[in-house]
Amino acid sequence: MQEANPDSSFEIVAREDFSDVTYLLEVRHPLMAKAARPGQFVIVMSHEHGERIPLTIADFDRARGTITLVIQAVGKTTREMQRNCTVGTHLYGIVGPMGEPSHIGNAKKVVCVGGGLGVAPVFPQARAHKESGAYVIGIVGFRSRDLIFWEDKFRANCDEFIICTDDGSAGIKGLVTEGIRQVLDRHGDIDELVAIGPPIMMKGCAAATRPRRIRTVVSLNPVMVDGTGMCGGCRVKVGDKVMFACVDGPDFDGHQVDFDDLMFRLQRFKPEEKLALERWQQGCRIEGRDAGRDS
Repeated sequence: MQEANPDSSFEIVAREDFSDVTYLLEVRHPLMAKAARPGQFVIVMSHEHGERIPLTIADFDRARGTITLVIQAVGKTTREMQRNCTVGTHLYGIVGPMGEPSHIGNAKKVVCVGGGLGVAPVFPQARAHKESGAYVIGIVGFRSRDLIFWEDKFRANCDEFIICTDDGSAGIKGLVTEGIRQVLDRHGDIDELVAIGPPIMMKGCAAATRPRRIRTVVSLNPVMVDGTGMCGGCRVKVGDKVMFACVDGPDFDGHQVDFDDLMFRLQRFKPEEKLALERWQQGCRIEGRDAGRDS
């Protein structure tokens, strides 16, 4: 496990922008690439005084010695990284891989569902299930056609692939649950469904599979601070137990997760997050004015 590195050797070797808020960073880290497994995550610091943020490993390439992170610029730190993290720059520190790897068993037919940013971390799961010999059905959901990414990667690793869009501009019009309904109508022998995305989406996926008692695995994203289980910030209710996403997960039984509690906890720090973003944006505006005076 690697942490802060004063020599700044975690070089960003590739970047791709999927939209105005979603971007990909490929980071050189041979040891991490060798150790990473589907379902795991890292905690990243972009600079010495930066916030520690958890990011799911969206891909890893052992031959290139790189890991891939797909990030959505929604708060102060992720927007700061969107501005500053370009090819040739370095991340200050990376901790990981963390969390329990996803269980890739002997399932013969698996459905892998990703919604929005969750499309990225569900990809290594789809690939791993395919490599284990399973028949893999991929279902991904986006708001519209212009937000779609990694279609070719999924098609290369899925026996069937379905795109759902909210506005109907590509694939099926509707939520990923409509794609799940169609798949369940065609296949009566689904062994497992893996879902990664917003909590409300994963809750819907679990509801869709519950009547048929299909094993359903979800990857949770509660507020996380230290990533070791010490702070308790990432606790989630699973059945009659309180568990910690950073050390017990992030994968859990979707039929046992208390999604309402998860969604409530995710809102707890919204005022602080909003204030941090506003202060950072104000600082950016001041920097911009000062630069204008100097030119």
